[in-house]
Amino acid sequence: MRAPAYPAFIPRRFRPRRTLLRDFPLKAAAAIVAVVLWAVVVQSAPREVTVAFDGRVPVERPDVPSGQVLRGQLGDVAVRLRGPQGVADRVALADLKATLDLSGLDPARPEPQEAPVRVATTDARVKVVEVVPPAIAVRLERVTSRRAAVQARLGNEPAKGTVAGDATFVPAEVTLTGPESLVASVAAVYADVRFGDTAVDVIQSVQPTAVEASGQVVSGVAFDPPAIQVSIPVLPSATTRTVPVLWTLRGTAANGFWISRVVTDPVAVTLQGAAAALASLDHVATAEVDISGISSSRSVPVPLVLPEGVAALRPQDAVVSLTVVPLTGSRPFPLVAIQVTGTGAALSADLDQRTIELLLTGTVGALAGVNAEQVTATVDASGKGPGTYSVDVVVRVPQGSSIQSVQPARVTLTIKPK
Repeated sequence: MRAPAYPAFIPRRFRPRRTLLRDFPLKAAAAIVAVVLWAVVVQSAPREVTVAFDGRVPVERPDVPSGQVLRGQLGDVAVRLRGPQGVADRVALADLKATLDLSGLDPARPEPQEAPVRVATTDARVKVVEVVPPAIAVRLERVTSRRAAVQARLGNEPAKGTVAGDATFVPAEVTLTGPESLVASVAAVYADVRFGDTAVDVIQSVQPTAVEASGQVVSGVAFDPPAIQVSIPVLPSATTRTVPVLWTLRGTAANGFWISRVVTDPVAVTLQGAAAALASLDHVATAEVDISGISSSRSVPVPLVLPEGVAALRPQDAVVSLTVVPLTGSRPFPLVAIQVTGTGAALSADLDQRTIELLLTGTVGALAGVNAEQVTATVDASGKGPGTYSVDVVVRVPQGSSIQSVQPARVTLTIKPK
């Protein structure tokens, strides 16, 4: 029998069975060692786990674009982590950083917007798989500025027997800077001042306070300068007295008009001077206001007329506001003829009442200009055939006057063939 032919690279004396069985115990031992090593490596590799972080991660305030400010409570979030066992479950708070993603926020929108929370870890083997809450409502606003005058707000009364004079401020105005909505809500800027127990003038450096119209303090607004100097003189009250301000009018209003209300601003004024001069004063009058021919409301600034030796504690003019309204009245028209309109060519119409009594109201000037030809009363017979009808009387009057009463308001219309 002929021996099988082997490829040229296999030796002629190669025997597969013999080669496989040669040193078999050593080869089997090597294979067993390799399997054991592989099993040990697989068993010793760390297992991936997902765990909830034991605690909450505070959300850090992110950087915002220049000229804008972030408003809102950021709070904290809960997170779930995934990573090798023994690593993910041992992450400390210092290994986590939470912040907001502001890329999708529009500063032109006034309402709060949802900003996603991004949490990063310092260990690349640990991933954040869940954040609760995933987003926080905040507002991204523009920063704006405006100027506002400073007012004094007294925390107490000065010492007994004294009164507070006019406050002066250096500077008289401050610049408010902050979020657009906060700056817009500021209704007043106060310098809060308290008097001491002795009658000495107050000179203090005060930090201003911004308030809303309701009196609530507006926080988050910066002032420039941050402090102002307030000076308030303390004057003896024995030489001051507060009296009402009375107006003085000269002339009469235009024909057909009258002055329904007069108001002065201020309504009272504090005077200072010699005690004897003040004792005889129970009011102070304004200079005369000429109302000759006046026919519309107006406000007139006028000085106060003060006796010699007496001056206003806060020198100022008074403003006299006059409310002028037209005089109104009524005018009767007792015999207004009723005209029938819309009667067919082959018909005739008759009324049980030929005239009406009319009473007009309006301003005196408007009523005086009404003549009898401008007042009409009609009854419409359009579309009516022979018969008897109860119809309304339609009255038309000139503009500027109105109808107060019509007697009778309905009449009986009788239509007959001619």
